[in-house]
Amino acid sequence: MSEFKRITPEQALALRADGAVVVDIRDPQAFAAGHIAGATHLDNHSVADFIRSADLDAPTLVVCYHGNSSQSAAAYLVGQGFSNVYSIDGGFELWRSTYPAETAQGSAE
Repeated sequence: MSEFKRITPEQALALRADGAVVVDIRDPQAFAAGHIAGATHLDNHSVADFIRSADLDAPTLVVCYHGNSSQSAAAYLVGQGFSNVYSIDGGFELWRSTYPAETAQGSAE
């Protein structure tokens, strides 16, 4: 895969169930207030460590607020060598309204 793909929350749910990595690029306060269960918070301070320790071939789902900023972040990850990157259309807001039981609260670890 030479570029990321845009997917629906339904497709993201299926990939997540198969073990895809979920990264959330929203600000720390928004992430703490609610995020996709199992997601990793990713920002300018944590991205280098994430890339160093990541499986570049693992499916990686990128989520933001509404599905716009995640596209740039997904493209960045592709540029860093990730081969299987997806941006979730509608972002966390659509995910939360579609799958409220698949959300969690709390800050990044």
